[in-house]
Amino acid sequence: MVDRTADVVVEVAHHDSLGRTVFRPVESSTPEPRRPAQSSVPAPEKKLTLFALRLAVLEKVASGLGSLGFVWATVVLLGGFAASLETTDFWFVTVILVVEGARIFSRSHELELQHQSKYTISGINSFRFLVRQVIQIFHQPVQIPGSSDRTDDAAVQETRREQRILAQISRTRTWTSSDVPMLPYTGWVFVSRNVSRVFYWLQIASAFASIVISMMKLIKQDYGGSDLKPKSTNLHAALTLFYSLALAEALLFLAEKVYWEWMISVFKILEKVNKECGLESFGTDSVRRFFYNAYSRSLNGSIFDGLKMDMVDFTMELLLSNSPDEQLIGAEILCRFSSHENYSVDTLQKIGTNLEITERLVEMLNWRNKNQEVMRMSSAEILSRLASKKQNSLRVAAIPGAIESISSILESTRDSGQATDEIGENSINQTDLWTFNNLGLLILQRLARDHDNCAKIGKTKGLLSKIIDFTYAEKRLLNDPNVAAMESDKLLAVKRSLKLLRKLVKTTGPTGRILRRDISGVVFTVSNIRETLRHGKRRPDLQKLGAEILTFLALDEGATEKIGGTGGVLRGLLCIFLNDEVQQNQTSGVRASAGESIAMLAQGSRSNCQRILRSDVLEGLVKALNKPLIRLNAARILRNLCAYTAPDQFKEQLKEVKSPGATVLKAIKSEESKSQEVMVGLAPHILKLMSLEESRTMFKEAGVSEEELAYALVKILKRYEQPVPKVPRIRRFAIELTIQMMKANPETVKTFQELGMKNELETVFETAAELENFDIFSGTVGLARHGLTINELIEEAMRLLS
Repeated sequence: MVDRTADVVVEVAHHDSLGRTVFRPVESSTPEPRRPAQSSVPAPEKKLTLFALRLAVLEKVASGLGSLGFVWATVVLLGGFAASLETTDFWFVTVILVVEGARIFSRSHELELQHQSKYTISGINSFRFLVRQVIQIFHQPVQIPGSSDRTDDAAVQETRREQRILAQISRTRTWTSSDVPMLPYTGWVFVSRNVSRVFYWLQIASAFASIVISMMKLIKQDYGGSDLKPKSTNLHAALTLFYSLALAEALLFLAEKVYWEWMISVFKILEKVNKECGLESFGTDSVRRFFYNAYSRSLNGSIFDGLKMDMVDFTMELLLSNSPDEQLIGAEILCRFSSHENYSVDTLQKIGTNLEITERLVEMLNWRNKNQEVMRMSSAEILSRLASKKQNSLRVAAIPGAIESISSILESTRDSGQATDEIGENSINQTDLWTFNNLGLLILQRLARDHDNCAKIGKTKGLLSKIIDFTYAEKRLLNDPNVAAMESDKLLAVKRSLKLLRKLVKTTGPTGRILRRDISGVVFTVSNIRETLRHGKRRPDLQKLGAEILTFLALDEGATEKIGGTGGVLRGLLCIFLNDEVQQNQTSGVRASAGESIAMLAQGSRSNCQRILRSDVLEGLVKALNKPLIRLNAARILRNLCAYTAPDQFKEQLKEVKSPGATVLKAIKSEESKSQEVMVGLAPHILKLMSLEESRTMFKEAGVSEEELAYALVKILKRYEQPVPKVPRIRRFAIELTIQMMKANPETVKTFQELGMKNELETVFETAAELENFDIFSGTVGLARHGLTINELIEEAMRLLS
């Protein structure tokens, strides 16, 4: 029941997805996407509550007639005509009163006992068999071919269900209510479930006795007088009314029983409702309990009380009980309903708004007894679905100790030694272990959508280390295209831990800064990701997640140096980014993510830039400018290499950057938005590396004159009169290129003067914002401040224009 749906993103659409959170400012909170409204599906249990209401009506009418007859006999007959009654009438009235009293008494106590017994309905077989035979004689079409097989299957399923419950629950200190011996030294005779059957048969016997006596007296009409005593009209009428009431009450009671058996045995309402609820694998015991609960409410209170019940409320009551078997049934049914196509929204809404239920589910995560494993698993699955809605995730995380409880179901089998792994594998159920791990990671992943929850996860002792431990994937596991079931669970745990880690490192503000520091401080973080980058060619989705994590970790200066200093990380990212074979799989976006990560690691880090240059990949980066899918990240990387590398140290290597100058100029003139911004940012660094003759050759090769490029820059400043978060550096880069063009060729000063560059620079000066002084962003917080503010650049450009 673990969700294995993979996220699929088209690389073309995704190539700047990380840029939305790193290279431009964005709001930290985004609204949840709206889900389509579910179609209204009537709840199956409505059939049972309606059935219970009809039974309650028959029972109450019968009981009312019985009470009226009881009062009539005691007050009128025995009170007013006691001396006038014949001996037979006296004893018949007395017998009817006794059996009616026995029926009412046994009925009330049968409800109490049957309510506690799982043999509520199915334990009375003889009368059911008799009724079924009578019904089938008069209504042959009712018999459905194969129904006996289904009955046998249902019995087998119910037996297995009972065995499963007994296997999961060990009762050593409490009694099972259906097995309680009512009297000492009586053995099975006075066990509560047997007493319930006795009460049931007392009702049947009393009803038949009332019918026989009443009909016999009403047919003969030999009451109200004798040969020795004159016949009393009032006494005759009183006895006629009494016998009629007794007959009507008994017939109504039997009609109720026949209707009961018809719906249960022939129509099979319990099995149908059970199937519609999707609870076939659980047997009908839970549906029986629900039905009898509704019937008891309708019988003991208003007939409409049972209509207010539904299966979700009923199972939540079971979950809150102190009975282990009821807790198990409640947890498993809630788990099934929370994943049901038609009932999940309503179920999760009720659970989410009931704090007591949510607390119980969180509490169950800490139950480490082997016998409570099923309940623990069910509660974890419910919480994983409950946390899918942000409002519910806030409620879950607000429960004291909730994150610690979720952490308790994360148990990694990987340790520093192989022997430890072998011991762990031999002593625990690996399949269940990895199912728990995946559920725990999924819950945390969904909780981490909230900023405050990320802070709680980071503060939970030992949790970050657990999460990072799951990011490790062996080379064998990454290379094997056909993994076994347990191995696939391990891969799923790797993926979910990487997704969770990505959410944590993306957190903005002081919380994000602390999380990135703590995560990068765990010595296995970067090395685990390195293994995925190095050996995960068959798992581009995992490589993509690893690259994104490194991108956001690089927001921290200390982490940038740790990542660059970990052997093989930069080389692994460059291999992915420059590998044209990866382009065939355009659904993963792994090349774009690797490029983002390299650009971030090179941002402001001279040591990382030098490591990249020593890798002899400059030629590949230059060629990447002609590849639409990766050209933007290639341009960012080249710009950072030029900006943060000492030119005298790598002078010969950097000469290679001059070759794509014509491509960059064409892009500046013809493209817009993000692509134009990146190319304008690279252009001044290319000009710095060129002599005047080389720059003129470049303009000629591009088919773009210096006047046309100058006009394009003026046009950019006119178009962006205000800073735009989508392209926050475009005005700054345009001014940098203007300055470099005037320094490289003083003749362009006149061109800029004629085009009105001075007026545009004054406009930029009046609208300059702090946004334009940063190169990267964490949410709305600027990071990596430029050496010169945009106002200082404007002043330098104005001096050159003068």
